[in-house]
Amino acid sequence: MEIDTVLWSRLVTGMTLGFHMIFATIGVGIPLMIAIAELIGIRKRDAHYTLMAKRWARGFVISVAVGVVTGTAISLQLALVWPNFMKLAGNVIALPLFMEVFAFFFEAIFLGIYLYTWDRFKNPYIHWLLTIPIVAGAGMSAVFITTVNGFMNQPGGFTIQGGQFTAVNPVQAMLNTATFSKVFHVLSSAYLTGAALLAGIAAFTMLKKGVTGYHKKALKLMMTVVLLFGALNTFAGDVSAKFLAEHQPEKLAAAEWHFETESGADLILLGWLNAEHQIIGALHLPKFLSFLAFGNFNAKVTGLNEFPPDEQPPLLVHYFFDLMAGIGFALLGISVLYFLFTFWKKRNEHNKWILRMIALGAPLAFLGVELGWFYTELGRQPWILRGYMRVEEAATTSPSVRILFFLFLLLYIVLGVVSVFVLRRLFNNNPAETEMEKWTQHEDDKRTGKGAHT
Repeated sequence: MEIDTVLWSRLVTGMTLGFHMIFATIGVGIPLMIAIAELIGIRKRDAHYTLMAKRWARGFVISVAVGVVTGTAISLQLALVWPNFMKLAGNVIALPLFMEVFAFFFEAIFLGIYLYTWDRFKNPYIHWLLTIPIVAGAGMSAVFITTVNGFMNQPGGFTIQGGQFTAVNPVQAMLNTATFSKVFHVLSSAYLTGAALLAGIAAFTMLKKGVTGYHKKALKLMMTVVLLFGALNTFAGDVSAKFLAEHQPEKLAAAEWHFETESGADLILLGWLNAEHQIIGALHLPKFLSFLAFGNFNAKVTGLNEFPPDEQPPLLVHYFFDLMAGIGFALLGISVLYFLFTFWKKRNEHNKWILRMIALGAPLAFLGVELGWFYTELGRQPWILRGYMRVEEAATTSPSVRILFFLFLLLYIVLGVVSVFVLRRLFNNNPAETEMEKWTQHEDDKRTGKGAHT
């Protein structure tokens, strides 16, 4: 049988991006949580928050190690799986790819210094200052790699002669019209997901082992961050929708199953399509799509039928879009409910149902990130480089791509199993309460001079 190399190329890249996105999101989101916890620990002189920073930093190192491997795999695949794309656009995206690597090394250097200089400075703020380049490096890694994706959606910064990109301006290519909305959405969702992960871990531990002072403080701190970035991420989603309405109307139309151009367009939630593309069982919000797209309830929204059939994204993206948005609102709602119970003295914010919702919010947050990226990539179809190169034109023709898929699948299974095993050993065998007792004893020994000879 003839091997469909385009399909296998899609599967290889989709699998790699799906796996890498988990660790990339942790890599961007967690450093900010570490910085916040340590700063509060210093200002309040509360050892619980300092311990949070220490423990979170240990887990973060594992995610960085795995992220390096999966990130390298993505770079390798660009050349092996999409050679024609790299031949056409390689000289345009080379700068942001290089800068992304530079940002990672910048982050890694300061992360190493940070980990090995605990309690080495008389002024604890000096150690905390080391988190700033770590947070900045992690964020800039996301910014640079997101500009590549932005370029694939909104190519610019070059002229084309003889089928080749010439007179390339890489900075202009990076600062394409998609960059701001994409970077805003990526960073806000990464910080939201990082906070939701740590809040979920605290809630799960409280459900399993009971409420402790350490986990109560960790939960409240992270739910505060979830509330903040949940609201910010909602705003970022609105910015992204307005960008799509202006620059990629076919993607927005496919996500909303909006087929005919009209003013005062309805927002369609849920539902399904029959064979004649009639929408069944959906919830219609009158004129809300026009408002979402242009901030005007009577604005005209371009329908999908305005575009050639072979340039229309798959209608499957509607489900990805709805689920992604639904998860975002759910996380925001859970955080609001938590604080309502916190300030309403007759209620207990640590009751089992609230804790279960918070614990469930952690995997939901990662699912939302994955669905968002699937929507972004599938919504650009059939283009790998919008308006210039289709996916089938960019893919390799080598049948070896099928073997590559199974090799990478094996790699990710091993990485996933090892990561879970190491993290479980790292934290299950060293609970926060036990570590707190050891640390308190160590500090007491230092003050009394018992630890002078150690």
